[in-house]
Amino acid sequence: MTDYPYPPFPEQEQDLPGSFRKMDPVPDHGEDSWKGANRLEGRVALITGGDSGIGRAVAIAYAREGADLALVCLDEGGDMQDTADLVRKAGRECLVIKTDLSKAENCRDVIAQTVDRFGRIDILVNNAAHQRSFAKIEDISDEEWRYTFATNIDAMFHLTKAAIGHMGKGSAIINTASVNSDQPNPQLLAYATTKGAIQNFTAGLAQMLAERGIRANVVAPGPVWTPLIPASFPGEKVSKFGQSYPMGRPAQPAELASAYVMLAEPMSSYVSGATIAVTGGQPII
Repeated sequence: MTDYPYPPFPEQEQDLPGSFRKMDPVPDHGEDSWKGANRLEGRVALITGGDSGIGRAVAIAYAREGADLALVCLDEGGDMQDTADLVRKAGRECLVIKTDLSKAENCRDVIAQTVDRFGRIDILVNNAAHQRSFAKIEDISDEEWRYTFATNIDAMFHLTKAAIGHMGKGSAIINTASVNSDQPNPQLLAYATTKGAIQNFTAGLAQMLAERGIRANVVAPGPVWTPLIPASFPGEKVSKFGQSYPMGRPAQPAELASAYVMLAEPMSSYVSGATIAVTGGQPII
């Protein structure tokens, strides 16, 4: 709890989608710390936003737990190649798919490519997200609002709908929401609204899929030190990011991975429709 960096951080900004390699300090995704125990041995997992941040941490953990992976990213740059290399060094297969998930046809193609490579999908992690901050609602363009919804919640629907037919009993769907689902940051109005939708989508989905033996759950992170932060906020806010939370700092992506492993592993067979809050002590309703 006390070994990770605390703010203030150096003021820094990036263009979307950002790169973890340009961050100061560089985030910890579990590269050196995650030790696998075969909890996902022989499983196939699809992770969106798998190049950096939470998605990268989950990819590292899943690979070291024995899963083969399909990783989806918007920009197949150095971050994704580095993540894919770590997956392969763990002895697992890794399919990299570069695409824009805001388009329904691209979501369906992601599922098709994954099934063509692996034959099935056992774990679907809907993690990719877009956010930008705005001081006034008048500053949010129609295009920005629509793109945020298309990336954050529409893609989740299209991916899930296409994947279900290739998921057997015991499969798991894990969706990334946010503390903003319950405590919306007004400057992240579009993003926060989609995160509330994700929580409700997952709660209904868990009930719909129970008779098919497929579980659906949500992870709701608090502040996490990912490229989305310097790519979304001015440098002054980045320097203080996570300071107001009970632990006085943001989470490192590695600290989120255990929640995603727990929700994916077969031993969590009765956990469905749940929201797992990883918020550093900040309560959510």
